[in-house]
Amino acid sequence: MAVSAVQSLGAAVQDVRLAFSKTGCVTSAVLVLAGIGLDAATYPEQVPRFLLVRALVAVATLLILWVIQGEFGRRHVRMLTFLWLVLPQVMIGWMIAQTEGAASIYFVGLHLALYAVGMIVPISYLEGLAFGVFTCLIYAVACFWHAGGIVITGQFVAHLLFTAFSAIICVGCTYFAELSRLRLFALREQVAEQNARLQETNRTLAEVKGQLLQREKMAAIGTLSAGLLHELNNPVNYSLMAINMGLMVPAAKTDAMLKESLDDALEGMTRVQNIVSDLKTFAYQKPGEDSQRLFLLENAVRSALRLAGYDLKGIEVTVDLPQDTHVLGDEPAIIGVLINLLSNAAHALQAAQRQSPHIAVRVQQQGDRLGLSVRDNGPGIDPANIGRVFEPFFTTRDVGAGLGLGLSVSYGIVQRHGGTLAVDSVLGEWTEFTFDLPRPPT
Repeated sequence: MAVSAVQSLGAAVQDVRLAFSKTGCVTSAVLVLAGIGLDAATYPEQVPRFLLVRALVAVATLLILWVIQGEFGRRHVRMLTFLWLVLPQVMIGWMIAQTEGAASIYFVGLHLALYAVGMIVPISYLEGLAFGVFTCLIYAVACFWHAGGIVITGQFVAHLLFTAFSAIICVGCTYFAELSRLRLFALREQVAEQNARLQETNRTLAEVKGQLLQREKMAAIGTLSAGLLHELNNPVNYSLMAINMGLMVPAAKTDAMLKESLDDALEGMTRVQNIVSDLKTFAYQKPGEDSQRLFLLENAVRSALRLAGYDLKGIEVTVDLPQDTHVLGDEPAIIGVLINLLSNAAHALQAAQRQSPHIAVRVQQQGDRLGLSVRDNGPGIDPANIGRVFEPFFTTRDVGAGLGLGLSVSYGIVQRHGGTLAVDSVLGEWTEFTFDLPRPPT
């Protein structure tokens, strides 16, 4: 984490230097050329030569700008920035030597460059110190190089001292500017980290909210089921008893139509009884109350198929089960996961309008756990979305058709059982969800 933060900070500083260096190149070239007006006002006889030198320096600066655009320039931006900074200083030093030496007005240009570098250009204070020393040396060499030498010693010393003072100011400004930049970038990194943490917190809160909504839904189903059981159980039992008694009547054995009707009624009431029995799971076993109950995964699968029966109409469902399906876990929660997977598969198949819609439920032993898969031959999942299917509130259904919480909550339930709810899909062909549950110790 610390290494990554340092690298990120270094990259941010590098980007700023690169941007300033590009802008500075253009600005420097423009100012160098614009100085021809100063030449015409102070030393008109030197204008032709100075114009040529200024043009050469401007071209050299723009060539540096071209180099900075590439990968080499990005890696060596410090060196290239220092190079285009010293070019105008060398030019001004040459002009001082060509005019009046220590008495030349051009020494002011050296000071302007020092102030500009100290306040604007993002270089380090060591680079600022080097630039200041270089400027002082340029001024001294220019004065000695002048044809007349140093004529007025006092003026030379005064100008050199002023240049040195400007260099010291430049170093101080670059030091505090660099410190401010580093603090600013560090603060930006801290803000970015805080935003990342907040996003993770929001994601966690959304997940918890989804789980709470699911628990509320399950609790509501349980409350409703408890009331329905009391109202439905007795009439169902009476009806089953009456049908069985009717089947024992001799007339039922001789009348084929009557027997067939009673058999159909018996089958229908048995299905009602099974649904009532399945609802008992939600009514009398609260999800999450005991996550290590022993139950038959086969029964959970059968219950889920019956409870999702409405969505599964017209779809062929095959179930492949081993002989022993005992597992440990929260049975009502696992039934909820299976209902969600089956319903999602059914909705996908209905949207795809397959000629032979099919869902395959397969359970197989995986060491000390049982693995379960639900595979459909629906439209598959877009690769752009497959990484988001377990995100809370993510859904591809129409508005109002679902909150996008089912898979997120199911993922949390499976994770609570020590497993992982995973998905695999081929767009346009199939989708398969898998998870596993712990088996009881032998």
